[in-house]
Parts: sequence; structure tokens; C-alpha cells
Amino acid sequence: MYELKSDFLKILCERGFIHQISHEQELDKLLYTTRMTAYIGYDPTASSLHVGHMMQLMMLYWLQTTGHKPISLMGGGTGLIGDPSFKDEARQLLTVNTVQSNISSIQRIFSQFLQYGDGATDALMVNNIEWLTPIKYLDFLRDIGCHFSINRMLSFDSVKLRLQREQSLSFLEFNYMILQAYDFVELAKRYDCRLQMGGSDQWGNIINGVDLGHRLGLSQLFALTSPLLVTSSGKKMGKTDSGTIWLDQDLTSIYDFWQYWRNTDDADVARFLKVFTTLSLEEINRLSKLKGSEINEAKKILATEITAKVHGRKMAEQAAEAAFKVFEEGTLSHGLPTINIPMDEFNVGIGLLNLIVRSGLAPSNNEARRQVKSNAVKINDQLIVDDRLCLGPDNYNPKETIKLSVGKKHHVIINFY
Repeated sequence: MYELKSDFLKILCERGFIHQISHEQELDKLLYTTRMTAYIGYDPTASSLHVGHMMQLMMLYWLQTTGHKPISLMGGGTGLIGDPSFKDEARQLLTVNTVQSNISSIQRIFSQFLQYGDGATDALMVNNIEWLTPIKYLDFLRDIGCHFSINRMLSFDSVKLRLQREQSLSFLEFNYMILQAYDFVELAKRYDCRLQMGGSDQWGNIINGVDLGHRLGLSQLFALTSPLLVTSSGKKMGKTDSGTIWLDQDLTSIYDFWQYWRNTDDADVARFLKVFTTLSLEEINRLSKLKGSEINEAKKILATEITAKVHGRKMAEQAAEAAFKVFEEGTLSHGLPTINIPMDEFNVGIGLLNLIVRSGLAPSNNEARRQVKSNAVKINDQLIVDDRLCLGPDNYNPKETIKLSVGKKHHVIINFY
């Protein structure tokens, strides 16, 4: 069995980041002997990245930490089409303004993981609209399209599954993989970028870029993918009953973000510590041996370390302190997420179900009603059993703190203004 020499691949291997690698020994040698440039592409389909993106963000972090140069590629061009890989139906097309707005929103998140600048290992942020917009269609077909086999493209799992289910795949979507391959070639020419990384669902698209580079006579390009990360119960990372866990605090409060990781299943703690934190493997091994109630300490460390990476150490510690006050001291905390409701609504009476949904504690009125019926809803720690309850001047004082809770771990402070 080949023994890895480069720090980057050794770290990825030890921490469970690697699913597939092309030309492993050659790539390892280059990473060991030279400074390499690598990239991951992000299509701005939303105004924030979410927990599902964190594994790739950490791969870029470790790339830079081990002395190499990362590129975060913004899909300002490809985002106008949408990646069809393993999707049941076509994505809704986004406008140019929406894509640009989303890019502006998510740029801040990358700076929490990477150092950008002009140094040899400083990260670059590049937008593929730079080279996709000037493309002349006939020239592109002749120079690039001639290197792609429809037969081979149809054999990729991401396409094959869609067709086997007799689900439509538009010509627009079919071109996505060609454009992604072209991105790799452009980055190789412009920045000597020879490695593309991504999730396991991107393997076919990345290999297309490797093959295109070979056909165009470029230096050997490389592919590396990470495994699809799911919880021990089989759930997709970053999805909860209340919705997606975003990396933007305006969409998911820092407290809720911390609490998401605090609620990690026992079986996932060691794996998540390896992937999502920079703690030493020795410390992770120590924490993973904790059993019974002691493992809760490991979960708190997991939650605080990840939150610190995304939102900063100070905010992570405030979230941990807020949780301690709520769960262990039984007191209210200013660290809890807050929702602001106009006083006019309070004066006429605001429905409990409406309030639960607006607070992000349930995705719909039906789910909010189910939570009430199952005795999961409390206001200021008092059980609420009436799903028709309205909060207004007759039963609550808007000048006093009102804490709304669903279950034992989800709380918000209601502020009337």
C-alpha cells in the first residue's frame, strides 16, 4: 500500500476527507515537493452557504495551512444554469442580479476559513463569469465541444439516474458539465491550478475537466473528492425539522448554530471533531473515549470549536454561555436568538402558531400545532396546551422578557417594539 508523503493528503486521509483521488502518487509527489494551487467551485444558488458546504471549506483550510494556494471559485456564470448533478428536476433559473447578490453575501464566510491577499499561499476568490461571458458560441463548440463524447456523458451516474427515472434533462443543464470542465482548464491556464476538489457527487464533472486538460495538451490535472457526509442516523448534514442550518447568522442564529452541533449523536462526535475542527488527533482521541454523560463535554467542545471557526471565538463562547444558563442554571440569557415583533401586532393579539413559525421554531402552522398538541411548547417555562392562544395586552406584558420554547433545546426571546 502506497504511503502518503505530503502533509496535505496525510491530514485529509487521517481525518476522513478522501473519497476518490485521481493519479494519487503523482499528486502526492507534487504536493510534497512543490507549492500547488487547488480550487473548489461554489454556485451561488442561495444568499449563504450551509453546513453541507463545511467539509469542502475545511479542505481549502487545510490546503492553505499546509503551504499551498487555495482558490474559491464563484459560479457567477454557471450559477445562471444550475448544476443538475443528482437533482430530480431542473433548478429554477436565477437572475443575474440574484446571482451577484448571493455572491456578495457569501464572500464573508470564506474569510473565516481562508486568508486572502497577494502572498504566495494567500487565497484567491475568482468568478467564472470573467471567462464564460466573452465566449463565442461557434468557437466554443469547435474548440471545446469537439472533445466531449455524448456517449460518455450519458454514462455518468448524475445523468444516468435522471434519465432512468424518465425525468427531463434540458440541453441547458447538459451543458453544465462542459462549462465546469472549461472552468478547470481556464484556472489551469491563468493560475497554474492543477487540482480541483469537491463532494463525491462532483467526481464525473471534475474528471471531465481532467480529461479536457489532457486533450488540450495541458500539464496533468488532478481530481479529489470528499465523501457524502451524513449523520449516523442517515440524515443529510445541515438539515433539521425546522429547516437548513446556514453559516450566515442572519439566517441561522449563532445560538441555534451552536445548539445544532451540541445535539450531535454520540456516534458522530469523533468523526465530526476530525472533519470540522482543527483539534489535534490526540485530543480528539481522548474526547472520543468519553462515555455516558461525559460525552456531553465533548459535544460542547465540538459545538464551540465549529462555531468559533464560522462566527469567531467570542461569539462561540457567548453561545456556549447562553446554553449553560438556559439548560444548567434554568435562567434566561441575552445570548438566545431574538425575534422582533411590532407592538401593533401585539396590541391586537398575535397567534401562538404564527409566532412559533415566525420564530423559526417550526416550518409551518401544522407542525407548530403538532408541537403544541405534544406538550412541547412553553412560554417562560410554562406549558402551553391551547393552540388557539393569542399573545396580547390581556395576558402578557410586552415590557417583560418573553421566552418561547419548543422542546428542550429550541428557545427564542420575543421582543415587542
